[in-house]
Amino acid sequence: MKIVIVGDGKVGYTLAKTLSQEGHDIVVIDNNKRILQESQDALDVAVVEGNGASVEVQREVDVANSDLLIAATNGDETNLLCCMVAKKLGCKHTIARVRNPEYDQQIRFMREELGLSMVINPEKTAALEIFRLLQFPSFLKRDSFARGSAELVELKLKKDNPLCGKALMQFRNVADVNALVCAVDRSGRISIPKGDFVLEAGDKISIATDSADLVRLIKNLGVYSPKAQHVMIVGGSRTATYLAQRLIRSKTKLTIIEQDQKRCEDLSEALPAATIIHGNGTEQELLLSEGIASMDAVVTLTGIDEENLIVSMFANYLGVPKTITKINRTEYNSILESKGIDSIVSPKLLTANEIVRYVRAMEDTMGGSILTLYRIAESRAEALEFSVKGEASFVNMPLYSLRLKPSVLVAAIIRARKVIIPSGADVMQKGDNVIVVTAADHAIRDLKDIFMGEA
Repeated sequence: MKIVIVGDGKVGYTLAKTLSQEGHDIVVIDNNKRILQESQDALDVAVVEGNGASVEVQREVDVANSDLLIAATNGDETNLLCCMVAKKLGCKHTIARVRNPEYDQQIRFMREELGLSMVINPEKTAALEIFRLLQFPSFLKRDSFARGSAELVELKLKKDNPLCGKALMQFRNVADVNALVCAVDRSGRISIPKGDFVLEAGDKISIATDSADLVRLIKNLGVYSPKAQHVMIVGGSRTATYLAQRLIRSKTKLTIIEQDQKRCEDLSEALPAATIIHGNGTEQELLLSEGIASMDAVVTLTGIDEENLIVSMFANYLGVPKTITKINRTEYNSILESKGIDSIVSPKLLTANEIVRYVRAMEDTMGGSILTLYRIAESRAEALEFSVKGEASFVNMPLYSLRLKPSVLVAAIIRARKVIIPSGADVMQKGDNVIVVTAADHAIRDLKDIFMGEA
């Protein structure tokens, strides 16, 4: 497909890189010539210098005959204007990044009146991801499917975990829940494992399960941690505001440290139930005086990766049970893990994943289109949710009779909100939601793509 991206910042660059790798024809528009040159040198994309909201510039890149325009500049209004112009010129689909909380209540209106295909808010998406992790601090990552009916969670096995030394065929006996280990990250090497795969201490495992079984799962595996009751947020960003609103509604005691006095005043007015501290959140004395050592969780949300890392490492050193770190430069994730930084949230990657899901769902499908897409195991594997079409050739056929491609696993079937962890005798029926896990180098766009040849 032909895709135009307006804005070559962190989100725009990540989108251009991901979508070009998937074989799409990408054109990037930005006012900054130097940044465009860097993208052109590093990626297989075309670039145009100019104002992406200009009719002339959009005509120059042939937006009228493009399948999708994504507006990801730093200005919400600019993004909305880009999409309005593109829609008027005849672009089939438009996506706008809109970050201002004041527009949050107008999303439905903007989509309907401006003809937007999607409005995405990276900060709000990141806040939801962090909030869900704080409800179950035992998990490094937590993704939901089928409107919350099923979950895919990630755990790191410590040496005393009952799963260590066990083959996966023994997993259900140990965990005693309806669940399946569908990916294993061992020292950076990803496996989509079979039943004879033996787990070891240090493995990070992704488990598909019924949402109702999450508490039983972590209790039976001996890794239960209660929901965080007292949370410290370092950095009063937009993400912090969205997260704070959710935490306050869930009766969580909250302390926010922010360096900018005006921002502190705004936070105090918007969040009267939270304790707002004016100060440098990277100073140890301030952190200790505000009780960091007694917190259930510390979330670092400043705009500087290095500051977030330092504070999270200090919290780990003090024994804080859970730390969550916002990072933009995700290429160093494997190194960070060795330093005790486990739960990392990247707004730009969350945004890119959501848009990639939409792009794949735009393509014609025979077996079932993508409903949800998550990158797991440090983005080296994908978990995808599909809706099954009744006319597909594999419908109502036992899974044992279907030949799956290598490194592909059917992790769960959701039927009438009931989660089925499938055996070979199970079948996919019309209307089912199916969760598939695959290595990231398999770009799956349609459920039929998981099969060898014609299913």
